[in-house]
Amino acid sequence: MSLTLQDLKNSLRIDGDQDDTLLKRYLDAATGYVKAAVGDESEVPGFYDEVQIVNKYETAVISLAGTYWTYRQSVSTVSAVPIDLVLQSLIGQLRGQYEQQLEGVMNNDQGN
Repeated sequence: MSLTLQDLKNSLRIDGDQDDTLLKRYLDAATGYVKAAVGDESEVPGFYDEVQIVNKYETAVISLAGTYWTYRQSVSTVSAVPIDLVLQSLIGQLRGQYEQQLEGVMNNDQGN
């Protein structure tokens, strides 16, 4: 897992550094959110480092951090409720893969 602030800035097409502190917070918040939605590595060690997981995980984090950036403040009287279909789809896939691996871990623990 190697997401950086620059990865987020590239995805948002941001060149300057005046918003780096805010963007870093969004990246940290998105990372925590995705891991909380899917599962942490305490039950499935190394889950987020696996080849088939890394791209989905990083895309979900970038998607959510980008959503935080895009909807950082409301200047309208109309309420906007963003539905991030990319994020929800990826979290669903990651949850399924996490549960499969968790079952494997639990079965291995019971067999020992």
